[in-house]
Amino acid sequence: QVFLWVTSTLDMAVFRDHFVLEDLVAEMKKQSPALNFGPLQPDGRIAVQGSFPALRALREFLLLKAKSLSEEDKREGKSHQRPRRKLREQRGAAEMRNSVQDAHREKHEVVLDTDIYLYMESFCFRAFRDSGVAISAVTDGDITTVSIESAGRKAGAAPGLRAKRKIENYSVEFQKVLRKERLCFQGRAEEQKYKQLCDRLRARYPAVLIIPYDTHLDVVGSSADVFGFTEEVRR
Repeated sequence: QVFLWVTSTLDMAVFRDHFVLEDLVAEMKKQSPALNFGPLQPDGRIAVQGSFPALRALREFLLLKAKSLSEEDKREGKSHQRPRRKLREQRGAAEMRNSVQDAHREKHEVVLDTDIYLYMESFCFRAFRDSGVAISAVTDGDITTVSIESAGRKAGAAPGLRAKRKIENYSVEFQKVLRKERLCFQGRAEEQKYKQLCDRLRARYPAVLIIPYDTHLDVVGSSADVFGFTEEVRR
């Protein structure tokens, strides 16, 4: 299995108060003709399948939609507000403190295939953390959204932006070279046997990532490493 085709479930319910969801889905299909869309569920969820770059482009399209709605809500809220001088004055000092604290903070996001994210987390992210960049992630099935935050002291240092670009470059390269193989097992005894075998082989295949699940193990790495590793386990 290679990282060319992924599936994601989107929760469209957040747009229900602003759009007819069927019309929004039709717009999404027009915007992303390379993707396959499942039926829209009553709770607003819809499954989308296709290449990872196409799913990432769809996500950016939906983020722009959400941002425009947020700005519209802010404008409508301001039109109904009455002046509150004391409240603004009380908030002024706190906002000034926050602006000083956040003056040199950077925040960026990158969307990754979940298996590629897990591989990066195991083999690449330590260098970023050592350089003062904090990385967190939220996983939704096959897609993981990575948040990158730094608090650089020097103006223009931009360690967060550099980390974002490096992660994006890693993602492009890993999509070309990584492969995933699945080792399925039945029952607790077979699971333990597989895990023991994998632990013995780790030293010989240091660039292979083992991802454990309840019914199987996913082996991620280069084509040569994954083939050699899984063949030895099966033997």
